[in-house]
Amino acid sequence: FGRRVNSKGPNSHEFGYDDNHMSLWRIAWRSIEQRGLASLLTALSMALGVMLVVAVLTIHGVVSESFRNNSSLGYNMIVGAKGGKLQLTLNTVYYLSSPVENIPYDFYLEFFTAESRGQQWKHSIAYHARDAQWNAADAEVLSLSAGTLPGPQSLAALLALDAVEDAEASRQAGSRDGKFGMFTYFAIPVCLGDYFGKFRVVGTTPAMFDDLVFDVERDRKFEFAQGRNFQHKSKEHGYFEAVVGSAVAREMKVALGDEISPAHGYPEGHGHERKFTVVGILKPSGTPNDRAVFVNMEGFYLMEDHAKPIEEEPVAETESTEADAAMDGDENQADIATSLAYNDNAIDDPEPLPVEQREVTAILLRTISPLVTPGLQNNINEGPTAQAVLPVMEIYNLFAIIVKPIQWVLLVLTAMICVVSGISILVSIYNSMSDRRHEIAVMRALGAGRGTVMTIILLESIFLSLGGGIIGWVAGHALNAFASPWVEDQTGVSIGFLSWAPPMNILELFTEERTLNVYPEPLLIPALILLAIIVGFLPALSAYRTDVAKSLGD
Repeated sequence: FGRRVNSKGPNSHEFGYDDNHMSLWRIAWRSIEQRGLASLLTALSMALGVMLVVAVLTIHGVVSESFRNNSSLGYNMIVGAKGGKLQLTLNTVYYLSSPVENIPYDFYLEFFTAESRGQQWKHSIAYHARDAQWNAADAEVLSLSAGTLPGPQSLAALLALDAVEDAEASRQAGSRDGKFGMFTYFAIPVCLGDYFGKFRVVGTTPAMFDDLVFDVERDRKFEFAQGRNFQHKSKEHGYFEAVVGSAVAREMKVALGDEISPAHGYPEGHGHERKFTVVGILKPSGTPNDRAVFVNMEGFYLMEDHAKPIEEEPVAETESTEADAAMDGDENQADIATSLAYNDNAIDDPEPLPVEQREVTAILLRTISPLVTPGLQNNINEGPTAQAVLPVMEIYNLFAIIVKPIQWVLLVLTAMICVVSGISILVSIYNSMSDRRHEIAVMRALGAGRGTVMTIILLESIFLSLGGGIIGWVAGHALNAFASPWVEDQTGVSIGFLSWAPPMNILELFTEERTLNVYPEPLLIPALILLAIIVGFLPALSAYRTDVAKSLGD
């Protein structure tokens, strides 16, 4: 056994190491061929386990890559209503959860400079009320100044002039620097509450796509596959323009120029009468924005049930007692609110909703420097109106606490499937030992040692394990290639047949202080060999103990 006779003569033998081991491999392979069906089923069970391991490792890589893409948000703070930090992050970043509450629009204006605040404050009820007050006081000054009688009329003119100055100061109350304006690079509002099919509708400003760099490392903004960004107010559609994500356009079959009607409150809610015209379709970005509809915030406010009920006596940010007294004889503020508010049945080109009737769900905030972020966060959180959260930190915590443990559980389960497949190899070989005792006895009689027979059985186990592993690896990567278009569309991560799972820190389950990043797929080879040796040891030991004389007699 293990000996090849040389053609030069029967006494000239070669005991070459390679020839000997090649004979062992050949014998092991022929033994597998003799039990072809059982061996094939055993190898396929191992292939299934390895395919699942490859799939889980790929999922781990896709989720990790998608997580890294989404953690580069382009903004470093979210400001929203008091409540759960994680809920605010999920609702604002991923559009998954429901908002707790809205925050006043005038708080949102605190993140702007005087010029920006003043432009928006002109759409407030208080501004128009003060404007009416100023005009009335100015007319009174002109009327009294035109009189010829001295004395009381001149005194009245002076008092009216003071009223004009007070009214002007009150009218310009909104034209001051916001409390947080000097710390803000940009502040993008987000208004939620409507759906288009199963997709969230987001009311925001053109800055969402003009100013936001969502991938800071590669300086990437959201790009348009078709069309353009919506405008603050366009000639064609007024305030009612929309931009849809790539997944929305595909699943809802939306094209440029289509009119969409958001549903109020939940996907099955009643649709609004006012429709938005789609002017842009985003390229796939691998972010949650692929699965959202973005509409002009001005149009969002003008839809039914989106205006905050107005108070009877709205209070401006800076008002004097004299200005309050002077307004008693002016135009009633409720009438001003009615003239500014939108009436869907009355006008086709409405005025913007008054500031007092607006709210925002959240504010995407980027500070001028990371150094001011902690202080600004504390300042906002200490106030009674809103809270500020750091979304990247919340996302990392979510990934570490929930996502990673689930991935490890899946990996352990698939590894257990491989172990079960290994046990099937043990059962298959061990059950064949009773039929092979005579064969083993003949091999022993021809000169094969106990160790040689034991090695052949172990080689059979390794053949079945590695063969099934190779089939499973190919099947797993073929599955990746088949699902690649769908995965890339959903996550923005491209995977192909030869895409390997990314490195994993195999020590993170045991310690957080040390890191050992390795590519997991190459480890499958030694793991399968080790598993084959372990499960093949029992039948190999049975072959080792075979009684030659008794088996030959049988």
